[in-house]
Amino acid sequence: MTSVIAILGSPRRKGNSATLAENVISGAKSMGAMVDTYFLHGMDIEPCDACGICREDMNAECVINDDMQKLYPKLRQADALVIASPIYWFTVSAQTKLFMDRCYALGVSEGNGLKEYGLKGKRIGIVLAYGDSDLFNSGAVNAIRTFQDAFTYVGATIVGMVYGSASDPGEIAANRELTDKAFELGRQLVEGL
Repeated sequence: MTSVIAILGSPRRKGNSATLAENVISGAKSMGAMVDTYFLHGMDIEPCDACGICREDMNAECVINDDMQKLYPKLRQADALVIASPIYWFTVSAQTKLFMDRCYALGVSEGNGLKEYGLKGKRIGIVLAYGDSDLFNSGAVNAIRTFQDAFTYVGATIVGMVYGSASDPGEIAANRELTDKAFELGRQLVEGL
């Protein structure tokens, strides 16, 4: 069975990015995928200490004993990953950024480059919600570029991105075009696996 991990980076369980992510999850499940969802705001995730121990060996574990220890094996085993975040102060939420920084532990360095990475070959779906109606004024373009650069570097494939504007919590659910697009992204993540 196809395994999908959904990472929700909003402090609001029913916020706009979480609402869109639920549509992606529904789309993946409609294709028979098993989806595990993690709400970052309720997890204990510390910042990276930059000790570098995790980069010495693919089997080396991050030395920080927090909730990322639960996520690392699941991220390595998953076929696909959905990351959902609101745009706060021109980029992803702090919760999402902490998670992304700690994914550093999934790689092994060689010289100045990357030798192996635990997310290599994974299929990625990105979900973003922001207040301003403009992709640039909101800062969503910064988050998009960050995801593009990061996943290209580690050898993962971004299957698609769904993003849109809404101000009040849950308001985005009324945007049928966007929620349908999110559902379709979920289907695309699983298609062909």
